[in-house]
Amino acid sequence: MRLKPEQLVSSLQKNLGSVYLISGDEPLQIVELADSIRQATKQAGFLEREIFSTDTGFEWSEITTSSQSMSIFGDKKVIDLRVPTANFGNEGAKTLISYCEKLPVDTVLLITCGKLNAAGMKTKWFEAVDKVGVTIQVKPLEGDELLQWLQNRLQQRGLNSDKAGLLLLAERVEGNLLAAAQEIEKLYVLYGASILTKDQIFDVVADSSRYDVFKLIDAILAANVNRIFKVLAGLRNEGIAPPVVLWALMREARTLCKVHLELSSGKSKDMVFRNNQIWDKRVGLVDKALKRLSHNQLFEILTLSAKADRQAKGQESGDVWETILAVCLLFAP
Repeated sequence: MRLKPEQLVSSLQKNLGSVYLISGDEPLQIVELADSIRQATKQAGFLEREIFSTDTGFEWSEITTSSQSMSIFGDKKVIDLRVPTANFGNEGAKTLISYCEKLPVDTVLLITCGKLNAAGMKTKWFEAVDKVGVTIQVKPLEGDELLQWLQNRLQQRGLNSDKAGLLLLAERVEGNLLAAAQEIEKLYVLYGASILTKDQIFDVVADSSRYDVFKLIDAILAANVNRIFKVLAGLRNEGIAPPVVLWALMREARTLCKVHLELSSGKSKDMVFRNNQIWDKRVGLVDKALKRLSHNQLFEILTLSAKADRQAKGQESGDVWETILAVCLLFAP
């Protein structure tokens, strides 16, 4: 059974599952969801817990052995399995399928792992877990979801703020919920339970945004110039290597060129987008970029990107970051 993160607490209040799988790339949400499950199992009498991590010389047979062994104290057991890379492999798949086919009594299996891609969620082992247990996909919070999360977090501490304050807080901690939680604790220590002003938040909260090349790609596709400047500055300040940024920019430009050509040949947009793995929220961004950018403009982007690549390798003079900025701005004419 698939649940959204916000549905877990009410589900735990109704009944306790035999298997839980929490996956995603937002560490704070994963930790807090797992904590909720551990707390619920403890209240239900599952007092023994065995922890396994696949990055510490782990063997999948340990899960089978643990599930088949009885506690010397007769306690109910939680098997806490952590798979940071989300790489379960053939042995992991076989073990989980076998486990789900013969669920051990008085045992709850809690699996936390990194983000599973679409292919991972179509595997037999995932389907087996989803059939007998609960699966939760944790996604980075954006827009109204992030604002709601921040507001709820503030209210847990007796704090509140108007929309302007929430927007500033969201901007400062974007993409980093752990930093957001820490900053809210700092606000509580300084001001106690109170209504916060935008100025108070501005004075206290550090700019803890976690930028990555994919946020830059979203900014260039949306032609959001202010966002481009900010994200690019964040990437540079975090020490991201120029070739990594260039790889993302050139890949996007090549994809847009390919899509342009396929659409001009008469293929349907749905088919072209599907063949080029353009899904979900990227559909709207890519569609706008295609209407804005001609094939010649995309060729100009690739040409300037090649110059930046030579600068990054020391084969041509000039500031590679200035050239990368110029490339980004070509996406937003």
